[in-house]
Amino acid sequence: MTSGSAGALSVTLCRDPRQFAALEESWNRLFRGCPTATPFQSHAWLHSWWLSYGKEGRLRIVLVRRGEELVGAAPLMLVHRPMPLLVPLGGPITDYFDVLVAAEHAGQVVPALARGLHRAARGAVVDLREVRPGAAVEELYRQWPGVSRRLADSTCMELPTLPFDELVKRMPASGAQRVRAKLRKTDAAGIEEHEVTEQEVPRAVRTLLRLHEKQWRGRGVTPEHLRPRFAEHLTRATRRMVRAGESRLTEFRLDGKVVAANVTLLSSGLSGGYLYGADPDLRSRKVDVATLLLRYEAGRALAEGRPVVSFLRGNEPYKNHWRPATVVNQRFLLATAALAPLLRVHESQVSGRERAVDVLREALPAARDWRARLNELRVR
Repeated sequence: MTSGSAGALSVTLCRDPRQFAALEESWNRLFRGCPTATPFQSHAWLHSWWLSYGKEGRLRIVLVRRGEELVGAAPLMLVHRPMPLLVPLGGPITDYFDVLVAAEHAGQVVPALARGLHRAARGAVVDLREVRPGAAVEELYRQWPGVSRRLADSTCMELPTLPFDELVKRMPASGAQRVRAKLRKTDAAGIEEHEVTEQEVPRAVRTLLRLHEKQWRGRGVTPEHLRPRFAEHLTRATRRMVRAGESRLTEFRLDGKVVAANVTLLSSGLSGGYLYGADPDLRSRKVDVATLLLRYEAGRALAEGRPVVSFLRGNEPYKNHWRPATVVNQRFLLATAALAPLLRVHESQVSGRERAVDVLREALPAARDWRARLNELRVR
């Protein structure tokens, strides 16, 4: 561990997973006092992720304390490919990254975090992905003492928290009419809701993942969602987050059988639908699962005073039916002045990969069209 000071503040670098585990109580106080924090900055989510995905010797968490009080944290890890990088804890399964900054001390904490991170980055480029607009990282970027770049990252979709009828009215008249008709059929089916308790989480996560796999079978399920390490992380994190009021796992039952389940992650600023699974047989009963889940989660967010219902990352067509706001995450590249050439190389690699992804996105729909036409010819 290395240390320094910034006025009345002390800045340290945590490399010890045991120390990270022991930070839970002080981390949670900081998390609750940081207005920009999303659920993905909770200790439960990040520490659980580390237990499932972390690698020995890679932990790098910049900590800022005021006396004994934790007032700032930048949760990172070191990777060596494609070059030495400091990247966020949470990895690709985490939708938002941010640093934690105690609001009442922000004017001192952000410069201290910047200096501590600058020391930690002497041999690596800092690559901060999936930063939500308005995050504390934006001020860290403005105060960074070295070289820096800002890039666009993933697209997210968000709705304001309104009564569900008001959300329906935002849609075109024909779409709103279809939604109301679907909900009448859903209600007629007699589906019941059950919020899972902390003790029920392990069983409920197994059910959710089984339904998720069944729902996506043959349609390109995300491979990570089927791996044991993901199940272990989701179970461990959800259990802790349900206990702390940072997550909700809801089951939807029909004739006593779980036919859908949904994990929602919670912070003061948003309610985010993270992962759901649904029995494909619900389609034969004319049950629109996406609408069912949104109605339930919008109602809960309204009752709890959370201002945003987030679909999190991705711009799938079903999300656009609701006319959500499009929010583009940001990616910040930071380095010391000595590593400016390395930052430029990394930026060019990132930009090249993004251009390749854009080309694939344009090409894949055309490829699907050609496959469909070939199939039609074979049938004929």
